[in-house]
Amino acid sequence: MRKLLFIGIALIVSGSVFSAKLRFENNETKNKYDAVYETQNKIDNSFLVVSYNPKSKNLEVAYKSNGKTFLKNVIPNGTIKTVTNKKMVSPIFGNGNALVVSAIDGGEFSFSLYPSVPFLFVTQTVKNNGKDILDIQKLNPVVFSVDLQKQATQLKTLGTGGLLEADKNPGSYVFLTTVDPSTRNGVVAGWLTNEKGSGVLFSGIDKNLVEIKAQIDYGHLRIPTGKSEVAETLVIGYFDDARLGEEQFANLLAKQNKIKLRERSAVYCSWYSEKNGGAGSEASTIELAKFASSKLKPYGLGVIQLDDEWQDGGHYNGPRRGFDRVNPKGGYPNGMSATAKAIKDSGFSAGIWWMPFSRNHQDPEYKDRQNWFAYRTNGKPYETKWGGTSLDLTNPEVQNHVSYVAKTLQGWGYDYFKMDGLYTGTVTEQVYINDGYKNDSIGNYKLLYDPSISQIQAFRNGLKLIRKATDGKVFLSGCCVSQNMRSFGASIGLVDAMRIGPDYNHDGQSIRTGPIRASRLYFLNGRIWWNDPDPSVLREKGASTADGGCTGIGALSRARLLPSFVAVSGQFFLSSDWLPDLPNDRLEIMKRCMESHTGIARPVDGFEKALPSVWLASDSKSGTERNVIGLYNWDLTPQKIECKTAWIGLKDKTDYYAFDFWENKPINDISSVVSEELPAESCKVIAVRAKTNHPIVVSTSQHVTQGMIDLVEEEWKGNSLSGSSKIIGGDTYELRIAGLNDGANWKVDTAKLIGNPKNTSIEVLPQTEKGWLRVVIKSSESQVVKWELRFKK
Repeated sequence: MRKLLFIGIALIVSGSVFSAKLRFENNETKNKYDAVYETQNKIDNSFLVVSYNPKSKNLEVAYKSNGKTFLKNVIPNGTIKTVTNKKMVSPIFGNGNALVVSAIDGGEFSFSLYPSVPFLFVTQTVKNNGKDILDIQKLNPVVFSVDLQKQATQLKTLGTGGLLEADKNPGSYVFLTTVDPSTRNGVVAGWLTNEKGSGVLFSGIDKNLVEIKAQIDYGHLRIPTGKSEVAETLVIGYFDDARLGEEQFANLLAKQNKIKLRERSAVYCSWYSEKNGGAGSEASTIELAKFASSKLKPYGLGVIQLDDEWQDGGHYNGPRRGFDRVNPKGGYPNGMSATAKAIKDSGFSAGIWWMPFSRNHQDPEYKDRQNWFAYRTNGKPYETKWGGTSLDLTNPEVQNHVSYVAKTLQGWGYDYFKMDGLYTGTVTEQVYINDGYKNDSIGNYKLLYDPSISQIQAFRNGLKLIRKATDGKVFLSGCCVSQNMRSFGASIGLVDAMRIGPDYNHDGQSIRTGPIRASRLYFLNGRIWWNDPDPSVLREKGASTADGGCTGIGALSRARLLPSFVAVSGQFFLSSDWLPDLPNDRLEIMKRCMESHTGIARPVDGFEKALPSVWLASDSKSGTERNVIGLYNWDLTPQKIECKTAWIGLKDKTDYYAFDFWENKPINDISSVVSEELPAESCKVIAVRAKTNHPIVVSTSQHVTQGMIDLVEEEWKGNSLSGSSKIIGGDTYELRIAGLNDGANWKVDTAKLIGNPKNTSIEVLPQTEKGWLRVVIKSSESQVVKWELRFKK
């Protein structure tokens, strides 16, 4: 029998690792060893296989569907002592399995899989074996390489800093996607928790692979001697379409944080208004509410929110901060309650702006309360430009104060809070505008009143306090992560909406400012919170505003661009024009874009362009699949936008009827490729339906999504097309029907309403478009109307 040489092998037995010299007398003995090695060093679920190699002391992760290893050189940060298989039990994700890596310093790393989850969970536990309190500023729990079977230079990384080459990315907060733009194959990595620290991900290129370094910034995380601390959890997964991976990551975040999104409606914000801007006044707000009640409320406007300058207090650094009382010269002589009542009497929710986590230490009213503030390590109050002085949210007196102000505002009748300058609660520098990772001197503060609480944990506790003080009955809108991205991950699960970019045009991008950020963070919208891209400005002429950051829209085609983006992508719609002065064509844009659909919207070229030009919105809740393609030319010159239907997300080798909403006309049938010429700063919103052998509804007139919101059901049966539509009183409703020349030459025999709805009529318009038919329904009141069209060949 052939002898084998002695070799040193790390063998796992009974949960311990030891080095042994073994002699394999034959292949059978070697195979038995390999079987033990496989069992002891590997875990899997239906998605992933995780293997530990004791020779190289790293892990690899393969995608089970194709057997390819997509993560290599997964190296925990520490000297490995043992590796064991353990059963894991998560109260949220159920029973799972883990490879637990013990380090010689007493800490450990768990690499866990759960049966129904396509992500690997990575968590570090730190143990303090020293004689003094361990004060951790940051952790780098793991580093790993991404292998997508492509040259690293052919891949992109997408994170909060934008769509960039891996070695050009400055670092991303919360998540980072490594993707092959040509296939959308990609690896999504993200921080599932940001409870006590701020999770960041950095990318680079090493040995032709994209290398990802995970980091948690704590500032100060204090661990008593002999105690352990479980760090934030990172999740990593491979996806054939990385967009779906990002969406599943958001779903994990929602599950982890037990998020139940509050319903949203369109909001009017007074800040940018060319008339009565800032906080407006009692008189102007009542005037606007009365106007909007009849003109815009039926179309989705639900909140009127007053912005900065209603409040009292002195000007020291940025806004006044007396949020528990009214500025006697602020235009609200009857107090804020009277205006809230007037807003509600007009049928709206009342919203108000405030800054919950900062005051001014210079203000005389805080002369004897200097202990309320956080302090820098140099002993000075933690003050930032415009932000004011950060409150110490671990101080019980401060907690009582924040709770008191929140209750006061709610008591006045306000059930929508726009909470600005949130970053001040994290006790970090303002680094506005902040997208990619920037040094904000996290940890540059004296220990808080309760030194056992980190600044991120204190911030989250502050948001929880506001929610508790208002009994969870107030819609909380955060503003804004771009002031300092520390408030990004730390706000997850605690706000209902979030401004995901800076003030309109503050980065010089005008109407592109919001969509740039809303596109790269689209997967959070409707899952974690509602993405707020700031107002869709519709005015015809430019106007200087309180911050000088707003310019006019001008051409009608340009005015449609941003609202159409918000509507198709399903994001948070805000208006900030003086509505009574808007011309009818601008009000028409609001009417057709304000309400939000509840389907699925995805950027088609989000891994190819920093600002995508193609979106697809889809919805089949009514039993009929409805698809709308949004084409956006954000450039200052005309552009041809072209994309294959299969890449968009439509069925390949299928012909589609198509209707252009803003042009109000059918366009040529679409087959395999969408190709349109768009003028500078303009858009096309096209409804498409796969061709059939009978008439079908392709488009409706009520909303830019053309049936997703208003067409409740549609059915073809026995030469009859019937359906139900939500009609807005006084708004002419039009069905755009195609297929009259398919399968037969169809003609309308009768058109009728079912159930004799009040003050409602139906009319078939004379046919002027080949193969298409238009049917008009008019009603004097808002209601659901059932209709039926009988056809004959």
